[in-house]
Amino acid sequence: MSDRNQLETIVKLAHAFGDNEYVVGGGGNVSVKDDRTIWVKPSGTTLAKLRPEQLVALDRQRLRQIYSLAPPADPQEREALVQQTLVQAAWEDIKGRPSVESPLHETFEYAFVVHTHPPAVNGMTCSLNGEHACRELFPEALWLPYTDPGYTLCMRARRDMAAYAQQHGRQPNIVFIQNHGVFVAADTDSAVRALYSEISETMAEVYAAKDIATELAVGPKPSRAYSERVGELLRGLLGGEAECVIACGPFHVAAGPLTPDHIVYARSFPLFGDPTAEKLEEYRRRYGCCPRIIASEGAVFSCGVSNESAALTLEMAQDGALVAQLAAAFGGPRFLDEQAYTFIERWEAECYRRKVAESGGGRA
Repeated sequence: MSDRNQLETIVKLAHAFGDNEYVVGGGGNVSVKDDRTIWVKPSGTTLAKLRPEQLVALDRQRLRQIYSLAPPADPQEREALVQQTLVQAAWEDIKGRPSVESPLHETFEYAFVVHTHPPAVNGMTCSLNGEHACRELFPEALWLPYTDPGYTLCMRARRDMAAYAQQHGRQPNIVFIQNHGVFVAADTDSAVRALYSEISETMAEVYAAKDIATELAVGPKPSRAYSERVGELLRGLLGGEAECVIACGPFHVAAGPLTPDHIVYARSFPLFGDPTAEKLEEYRRRYGCCPRIIASEGAVFSCGVSNESAALTLEMAQDGALVAQLAAAFGGPRFLDEQAYTFIERWEAECYRRKVAESGGGRA
């Protein structure tokens, strides 16, 4: 297959798995490789709008140098070193930023890799009994416990994938990551599509058998007067962080952080109840930031620096609510602990991704 055909094929896969059934905003990733080069979606770019010329071409041999790094103990210094190595691995001047997941994509021996965060899948990966369910439903898949994204996740995946290959004589085609999502890899695009179909059908059967709705129930939109009153209040109390406020009908907002994407777009925790100066000050003292999602009794409000930002935040909050709803099939939701969500909140790579999203580049 020629380079051009490879790129067109992976872009078609990106478009096929770029809607809200699989990802929100700039989440998810795709890659394709030949003997010398791996092409990866740049950070923040959406799967749905990906174009062949946007793919970042990396020298596979230089990229593999990451595996032998002596990383600094400080997480931020470590990830900065990894990002520098990624840039140096690029074949030519690049317009986009190489994804921090590039070394993990390189770990797969298969030509095509598609990484997504489907709510149907994350109902299992973000649940208390997810690992046990995974082993029963997908015995040929590999399950990875939650690990900080980036270099740490890559090295954990490399270790566990090597152990899997030693046992099975091949790498896994499906890798589920706790509180994160799923990687599907194969040597043909048709095989990738078939594996995703198998995953989707299996999850749909589970939810149907347990009578769990696979769509989020959202109540009626609040009155215009109420929406305007609360929006004005939030803008006054939160300043530029609530430059734009979107009002939505009520739904069961997830009580805590479920995946890195939920933290990036909607912060780790919502504010419950009608917003007041006292409640917002208490929230700031506890979490060191302002809330992006406010769940009152009759509405959910999303705050952002722009309409784009506020809309993405609301989409992610609804995605999290659906994931928590689906997790009931597997013992209920499993929220990320303080160490995990604090790492994401402080990680420069994720700050960059949100910045791209707020500028309009990270939205389908």
